[in-house]
Amino acid sequence: MKKTIFLDRDGTINIEKEYLYKIEDFEFEAGVLDALKIFKELKYQVLVVTNQSGIARGYYDEISLKKLNDYMMEIIEKNGGKVEHCYYCPHHSEKGIGSYKVQCTCRKPLPGLLLNGIEDYNVNISKSFMIGDKISDIGAGINAGIQPILVRTGYGIKTISENHIEIPIYENLLEFALELKSKEEKLLYRKEY
Repeated sequence: MKKTIFLDRDGTINIEKEYLYKIEDFEFEAGVLDALKIFKELKYQVLVVTNQSGIARGYYDEISLKKLNDYMMEIIEKNGGKVEHCYYCPHHSEKGIGSYKVQCTCRKPLPGLLLNGIEDYNVNISKSFMIGDKISDIGAGINAGIQPILVRTGYGIKTISENHIEIPIYENLLEFALELKSKEEKLLYRKEY
């Protein structure tokens, strides 16, 4: 079983821009590429789990989302990191149109995307994390039995101000990655001596 980092995309990996689907509008949050490189060095697999209601609303299609995700994954890999897979929810039960207007089990905070990742990638739940900037990310982690982590990027500061949060909070993904690396190095040192 593999230790895994589940990552929200918008506001966690990239700068939050509502209904982002154009490559030219995509910008990584500060430190994210370094964080992803650290996760790879620590032998964590990375799975992205993202709500994409812009598809449900008809603002863009699944092909556009796939192109953007492929671009993101390519840049990450060129910088020494790796994303195994991007899971996304294209549904919205109220604002969706056509076949996308459904009550699904994959829209965070429901755990469907994470459960798919757990099954597909042989995830060790007890050694994994769900990291995001919204209360829905926290909920998805809790509902899947995975330790949630909140970052202050994206909607993180708003999430903290509007909710009573009793989980670890970090400035950004890099701060979490550096602390995780420090903890893992200490554990390794104890095992060796």
